[in-house]
Amino acid sequence: MRWRARKIAVSKSKNRGDFMRLPLIVTLFVAAAWAQQPSNPNRPITLPEAGANLPTQPIGANDLIAVSVYDAPELSRTIRVGADGFIRLPMLKGRIKAEGLYPADLETAIAEALQKEELYADPYVTVTIAEYHSRPITVSGAVKLPLEFQASSPIPLLEAISRAGGLSDSAGPEILVSQAQPGPDGKPVVRHISVRGLINDADADLNFNLTGGEQVLVPEAAKIYVAGYVKMPNAYKIQDGSELSVRQILALSQGLAPYAGKVAYIYRVNGSGGRTEISVPLAKILKRKAPDVPLLANDIFWVPDNTGKRIALTALDKIAPIGGAVGAALVYTHP
Repeated sequence: MRWRARKIAVSKSKNRGDFMRLPLIVTLFVAAAWAQQPSNPNRPITLPEAGANLPTQPIGANDLIAVSVYDAPELSRTIRVGADGFIRLPMLKGRIKAEGLYPADLETAIAEALQKEELYADPYVTVTIAEYHSRPITVSGAVKLPLEFQASSPIPLLEAISRAGGLSDSAGPEILVSQAQPGPDGKPVVRHISVRGLINDADADLNFNLTGGEQVLVPEAAKIYVAGYVKMPNAYKIQDGSELSVRQILALSQGLAPYAGKVAYIYRVNGSGGRTEISVPLAKILKRKAPDVPLLANDIFWVPDNTGKRIALTALDKIAPIGGAVGAALVYTHP
């Protein structure tokens, strides 16, 4: 027992000696690291800042940039890039091209200009982007919060739509994205993106990055307007370009109301901008004695009462207004 206790005491004494030598080792390590620092006293030692001066997007016209020249407060300032893409610094005779450059590239250009005009021998320049104004992305149409924001970095299409609150209930089956750069013919390039492919199928190719200058438009879905003696008059959205028939639209509107007539009418937009009336043998279709009738986008399906009263022009405009092109031939009372 005595021998074991003595061995443990010797071991503790040895470990205590190692611990006492640790401050000397740390001191030597710090001294070696300090000796490797740059000898230039004018160049500050900087630590990397999270998200600062990252080359995510090139500088554009009207962007606000912050220029800092070490030990030169007269040159350190925020500068708005001109519409022509140039900036001007005090004491420099010439202007500097900033548009299209990343912050690090502009730092080099400013340093070279200061050296060329013999203002500073070895300038240390830092450029950061304070505000982007050259890369707007607009999201409009059938979204919950239409907005415009600046793309400080490439942003996926889904994220842009998410910033707008997502799609509204009236959104159609596709999204139109106008590209920033025109096509070879000089006309805007518009991409048609399937909502089902983008959201339901999570197609990565459709969720491409927006870099600024794009316009995202979500058109409303085409609708069929149902009015008259049905239980649920409403505007019913056509899903993904599918067709609806008279029997289907009656099912969506929960069937006929009491005193509904035996003949219904479809009011369809014609080539002149007005609407044409189409008579539908409603009672025979429901009894399967006549073929079902397909309905098109923007049709008004009107079910009169059992007296056969047609829809009046004023009521037609309230259901689905199409402007002043509706002709007077649509003003009906009784057959």
